[in-house]
Amino acid sequence: MELPPAIARIGSPKQYNKGTLLLQEGQSCDGFYYITSGSVRVFSMDINGKEMEIARLAPGDFCGEAIAFAGKQFPVYAETTEKSVLLFFKKTVLDAELKRQPALAAFFLELLANKCITLNKRLETLSMSTVRQRLSKYLLQQCTGDSCNITLPIKKGQLATELGTVIETLSRNF
Repeated sequence: MELPPAIARIGSPKQYNKGTLLLQEGQSCDGFYYITSGSVRVFSMDINGKEMEIARLAPGDFCGEAIAFAGKQFPVYAETTEKSVLLFFKKTVLDAELKRQPALAAFFLELLANKCITLNKRLETLSMSTVRQRLSKYLLQQCTGDSCNITLPIKKGQLATELGTVIETLSRNF
């Protein structure tokens, strides 16, 4: 989703190195991010340290905006997966701008509605398909053109997390 200039002006650009933790579960929310370059992974972690990747975000994606608008604490973690440039939107600044220009709220309503749809599809995929089906879908998405020679763009452990499984199960399904 393209960022309207009136909203882009409100954000503060910040540069982050790979592995920078942007959001932490339980942390108070004072703002959110828009990715201009690089990537961010959003994940949850159980008490044993096992991670489940919720989303991998790329340029043009927002991170943490739903929680900012809900006024809650972050329920997940988010970290950069490479050197990244993000726009940080301080909640108080954005709130003031939305009051000044209410038409900007339509952008965020559409953004949040689209995220709800995407998360519902992901939940359906994780709960209603096997690891083999999820892996097949992922591999097919890597194909371009008429031929299909696949080189995995991420490590096998990262792929297992993204597909909602463990590396041993992923290996068996390969």
